Amino acid sequence: MSQTDRVAAAREAYSQAVALHRQGRLAEAEALYRQVHAAFPDHPGALHGLGLVALRTGRPDEAATLLARAAKAAPANGAIRSDLGTANLAAGRYEAAAHAFEEALTLRPDATARLGLGDALSVLGRLDEARAAFEALLPANPAPAQFGLGNIAMQLGDTAAARQHFERAVALAPREARYHRALAETARFTANDPRLAALEALAHESLSDDQKIELHFALAKAYDDLARHDDAFGHLKSGNDLQRKRIAYDERSVAAFFGEIARAFSPELMRQRAGNPSDLPVFIVSMPRSGSTLVEQILASHPDAHGGGEPLFMNDIVAEVPGYPAGIATLPDKTLEALGRQYVSRIRPLAPKAKRIVDKLPANFRHLGLIHLTLPNAKIVHVRRDPVDTCFSCYSKLFLGGLNFACDLGELGRYYRMYDALMAHWRTILPPSAFLEVQYETLVAEFEPQARRIVAFTGLPWDPRCLDFSKTERPVRTLSRLQVRQPLFTSSIGRWRHYEKHLKPLKDALT
Repeated sequence: MSQTDRVAAAREAYSQAVALHRQGRLAEAEALYRQVHAAFPDHPGALHGLGLVALRTGRPDEAATLLARAAKAAPANGAIRSDLGTANLAAGRYEAAAHAFEEALTLRPDATARLGLGDALSVLGRLDEARAAFEALLPANPAPAQFGLGNIAMQLGDTAAARQHFERAVALAPREARYHRALAETARFTANDPRLAALEALAHESLSDDQKIELHFALAKAYDDLARHDDAFGHLKSGNDLQRKRIAYDERSVAAFFGEIARAFSPELMRQRAGNPSDLPVFIVSMPRSGSTLVEQILASHPDAHGGGEPLFMNDIVAEVPGYPAGIATLPDKTLEALGRQYVSRIRPLAPKAKRIVDKLPANFRHLGLIHLTLPNAKIVHVRRDPVDTCFSCYSKLFLGGLNFACDLGELGRYYRMYDALMAHWRTILPPSAFLEVQYETLVAEFEPQARRIVAFTGLPWDPRCLDFSKTERPVRTLSRLQVRQPLFTSSIGRWRHYEKHLKPLKDALT
């Protein structure tokens, strides 16, 4: 085939791919985008399309890689830069997302990029800048701007202000289900709640899958508050089933990776302690929804400690190890020390004067061996909670960025078992001086002695402000942001029992 014919064939395939993409026929569109990409690897349109399909189907890391290549191939295209920001946001690369949105705005100022920038800055804790971005959008795009301002208020614990912002967003865009879901989270539902009437009315509308997922989780929250548990579970299942169809989750690959980690970090390897000597970091790890935010809030209430939220800095350290996890065995001592120093240099700016900075990214449980080798004086707190309560809580929440393992009860239970097995491995090879386990139910029942135990483990002197954690004012971005601003409560313990008849696939998978 001549070059002219190749170009013509690619042009035709690309046009068809775009048309199919617009119709929502993503698999067919992706096949044609790949055909164009195979013929012309730097075709920006094909890379852009492949990135958008990957983003839509729950592959944000792949999407970000493809869109970065598209942006390089078309450096003047602001729309690609904006979509790259969205992909980085979905992948949890918030600094990269902010940078991409800022670049997009220099190329083509538009509301999508500015909203994305506000979202990224909000997650990064740069709340004044995020607020300025959203306020600038109020005249032209009031509904999403109000939504963004509401999210900032929620981080700060100002639920009254958040509710006002979300109510304005709903009034301006009553068919936008995510605004309704945000409003649903601001307070418990009561009988004859007008928010429920609005949700039930929206359920009769023709909505995209994105909107349906948001609506199902909002209705599930409402019905749970009203003790209509069968109705609540029906919406949880519908929302999770829709979400599962959109994401890529390979259970076998996850199991293989966890097995590789356990083999790589052997007792012999862990006897090496040549990392950076800093005692600044405190890592809190767990399954999601296990109480890690409460433990962070206890420590963040100490005047010498800072709650750093869920940074992705350790993921960057992992990426520096060639062939991770097996490649860890070949790293010289000086590299381990340099990696630890790199982590400290990233986290120190969060609180320049703090003696301890808390990193509570739950998924760091996968990397405790690397953490200990690179930062042998860092403290690791593992928070455990009843397995069924933990898993059901994961199933009942719609997470920013998603939890790919949490949309199917069987997959969720099997993931918990993989997590539990890996934690058993760490328990046998990490020294007691570096590793502390906290049982959530015990923490709630015996709060002061457990809080003292946690603080003492970090090497800090006791401070009574740690008992008044609900009064500590700081941004909290996790789904537990409302709970940690309340005094201790026990209502979440055993919550799964209201749904027991629906949870057989989960309980079977856990045993």
